[in-house]
Amino acid sequence: MSSQDADPDLEDPIGYFLEDLTYHGKTDRTRRSYERVLRRFESFLSDRDRSPASTAEASHRDCMAFVHSLRGDLAESTIATYAAYLHRFYAYMTQIGVFEANPMTLVMEEMDESIDKDPARREIDVSTMRTFVAGVRHPLHRAIVVTLLKTGVRVGELCNLDLRDVAIDDPDLGAVYDLGTRVTLDGRPNSLYVTGDARVGEPLNGEIRTAANKRKRETVIPIDDELRTVLKAWLAIRPDAVSSADPLFVSTADGWGERIDPESVRHVIEGYARDYGWYRTGGGASENVTPHYFRHFFTTHLRERTGDRGVVKYLRGDVADDIIDTYTHNWGDRVREIYEANVYRLL
Repeated sequence: MSSQDADPDLEDPIGYFLEDLTYHGKTDRTRRSYERVLRRFESFLSDRDRSPASTAEASHRDCMAFVHSLRGDLAESTIATYAAYLHRFYAYMTQIGVFEANPMTLVMEEMDESIDKDPARREIDVSTMRTFVAGVRHPLHRAIVVTLLKTGVRVGELCNLDLRDVAIDDPDLGAVYDLGTRVTLDGRPNSLYVTGDARVGEPLNGEIRTAANKRKRETVIPIDDELRTVLKAWLAIRPDAVSSADPLFVSTADGWGERIDPESVRHVIEGYARDYGWYRTGGGASENVTPHYFRHFFTTHLRERTGDRGVVKYLRGDVADDIIDTYTHNWGDRVREIYEANVYRLL
């Protein structure tokens, strides 16, 4: 079923596929997710009494047996995700001519499980979140957590923030840092600018980025007094940045002074969430609190408080020209007024 014997570099089809994922700009986290699933499938094949013992020779029945072996151990949505990873692997290897066919095609058509694209999430009220935030004492970690909760930005967008993207009206900080120098922030003190131009592997502000911003249009988000307080505390002890782009958030551990990356942010949040009983290994989106959960928290609570879906969509960076244009042109009167009157207190 395979032409891999003609190419000695394809003795490990999974390794080849994972390498190509890197070339295509996929994140390390995505690559590790694929590797975990594909190596599990490979082990499943090798542990079976009969052949095949390799992914190259697997049939649709072998794939069905693998999917069936997951039932009882994993949630239906997780099983569907595993199957989707396997399907993508075979589709790619078939497309480039390494494998002759994709045995997962029929499996995907027949299996009952599906990916839950809108999972029910843990419900956390503002009072409980306030207690959680009180337990985060490290200035960097506290600034990360409060920024995520107060702005609803994605983890990659948080990591891509530079000092030029943060306008804070404070003479002490202004004497030390060149903050908020983007033209878009002129006349908009105490604001956060999130660009739509950050892409993996491409330069931005003189630095090649390792995380992408998924929003398609720029967004200016108000900084309230609480976020201003934690950012000021962080900047008071922030190490000098290695990058000339002057990232807002840099490491205080390994890679001292280097821009933080999404994986390190997820690790930080997981640690605090696990200690608080909000994270369990193997738990899904409905159970575990992650950086993306904070975006869900921001959306849910601010929408309930404002009753204005347009403002929340604008702050989230959701694409819709009428929404973006309306709130960009009326930012000072509409967005900041509604945000500051309704944003929840966390400190």
